[in-house]
Amino acid sequence: MTGNRPTAPSVSLSIYLDGIKQAFDEMRHHKLRTLLTLLGMIFGVGAVIAMLSVGEGAEREALKMIESMGVNNLVVNARATEGEALKSVREHSVGLSLRDIDSATDTLPFVENWSAEKNVKVFSLFSLKGRSDAKVLGVTPSYFDLSALDLGEGRRLNQLDESHFQQVTVLGPEAAQSLFPQGNAIGSLVKVNHQWFTVVGVLSEKEGTKSTIQGVKLGGERNQVFIPLSTALKKMQFKHLEDELDSFKLALVDGVDPTLASKSLQHLLNRRHGGEKDFDVVVPADLLAQHQKTQQIFNIVMACVAGISLLVGGIGIMNIMLATILERTGEIGLLRALGAKRKDIARQFLIESIAISATGGIIGIGVGLLLALVISSAAGWPVAWSPFAIILALGVCMTIGVGFGLYPAKKAAKLDPIVALQRD
Repeated sequence: MTGNRPTAPSVSLSIYLDGIKQAFDEMRHHKLRTLLTLLGMIFGVGAVIAMLSVGEGAEREALKMIESMGVNNLVVNARATEGEALKSVREHSVGLSLRDIDSATDTLPFVENWSAEKNVKVFSLFSLKGRSDAKVLGVTPSYFDLSALDLGEGRRLNQLDESHFQQVTVLGPEAAQSLFPQGNAIGSLVKVNHQWFTVVGVLSEKEGTKSTIQGVKLGGERNQVFIPLSTALKKMQFKHLEDELDSFKLALVDGVDPTLASKSLQHLLNRRHGGEKDFDVVVPADLLAQHQKTQQIFNIVMACVAGISLLVGGIGIMNIMLATILERTGEIGLLRALGAKRKDIARQFLIESIAISATGGIIGIGVGLLLALVISSAAGWPVAWSPFAIILALGVCMTIGVGFGLYPAKKAAKLDPIVALQRD
C-alpha cells in the first residue's frame, strides 16, 4: 500500500515546476515591464563578470611580467642622459659598468648571481632569407635564467661564447620568423650591422601582451636578437661617454628582503658614481605589490558600480512584484478561498522573483563576457575567464532575487481572501 503513495519529494518538485512555469508565463505576459526590470540585473551581473575577468587577466599578466624580471631579483637601469648634462655627469661617474657588478658581488653577501645587458644600435639586420627590425642585445649567459626565458630549439649562449668573443646569436621567436620565414634558423647566418653571427638557438613562444608594469619597461624578448655581451662591447660601435651597460640584474639569496637589499645596493652605487643619479634601482617585488594595490582599488571601484546596478535591479524586482500583487489581488483571493495556504502564495511570488533575477543573471553573464572582450580589444587589457566570477555573479543575483522578493511574497501571503475578492 505504501508503495503506491506519491513521495514527498516528487510532490514538492511538481509544485516548484508548476510555479516556475507560471512565473515564466507571467514574464511573457508583461514583456516590456519584465525587460525593464531585467536591465538592472543584466548590467549588474555583466559588470561583475567583466570586472573580475579583467582583474584576473591583469593579475596573471603582472605575474608573468614580474616573473621575467624575477621577484627575488634587483634590476639596475642606466638613466638616459645626453649633451652637456652627460658631460657633467661623466666628471664624477663613468656610468653603469661591469665594475659596478664586481663591486656588488664582492661586497654584498646576499648577491647569488648576476646578468648584464647592452643595447646595440642596429643599422641593418638581415639574413639571406629575410630582414628584421628586432632589437639586438648583448647579454651574459646567465641572462636567460634570470629573465625566465625558455629555449625552443638549439642552445643558449654559454661562458665559452662570452670568453672567446664568439659571433653567435640566439633569436626571439618573432625575430626568427622575420629572418627565416621558412624555418631552419639553427646554423644559419645573420648579419648585425657589419658583423655576421651564427644562429645557435631560438627562444620558445611566451604568452604576454604588455611590455610595461607600473611604468617600467619589460619583456619584448619575442622580437629580440641576443649576442654575447663581450662580443657586443668589443665589436660593435657605441657613442662616446655612453654607459658600458644599459642594465644588470642581481639575483638575491633566498630569504633576503629585496627592499632592504635595494637600499644597500643603492648606497654602494651612489658611492661608486660620485653621488650622480645616473641609474635607477628597480625592485620587482615592490612593483608587484604596487600593481596589486592598484588592481585592488580598481576592483573596489568596479564592485561598487556593479553593486549599485544590482541594487537598482533588486529594487526593480520588488517594484514589479508589488505591482503584480495589485494586479492579481483577485486571483490571490480566489486561490485562498479554494484552499491555498499562505505559504503556497508566498512560495509562488518568491519563485517569480527568483525567476526574474535568474533570467537577468544568465543574460548578464553573456553581456559580461562580451563586455570583457570589448574592453580587452579597445584598451589592450588581458582578460581571463574565471568560474569563480560566474558563480559569484549568479550567487549574488539569486540572493538579491530572494532578498527583494521576500517582502512582496509575504505581503501577498497576508492578504485577507475576502477583502481580496471584494477588491477584484
